[in-house]
Amino acid sequence: MSEFSNVSILKKANIYFDGNVTSRTIVFADGTKKTLGIMLPGAYEFGTAEKELMEIQSGDLDVLLPGESEWKTFTGGTAFKVPANAKFSLKVRSVTDYCCSFIK
Repeated sequence: MSEFSNVSILKKANIYFDGNVTSRTIVFADGTKKTLGIMLPGAYEFGTAEKELMEIQSGDLDVLLPGESEWKTFTGGTAFKVPANAKFSLKVRSVTDYCCSFIK
């Protein structure tokens, strides 16, 4: 899906790591949420409250998922899931455009 219809967008940006990772939250009529964001090159660690689906629109990054010992590479058109209440690490190699879906 390349477009979302009938959504609300929160005006305030989510800004992390001194502005190197930013996103905007969109809310659907049923209350579900997604964030659309950009990550600049760098190394980052995130924690989750809910299960997440990270869809990479463009870019190039390596991801260390919870419970795994090997980094996996993701590029535009690929995706990965992160369980709830977990931490995962990223090594972003080029500007990365992503969509994160929060799954309840």
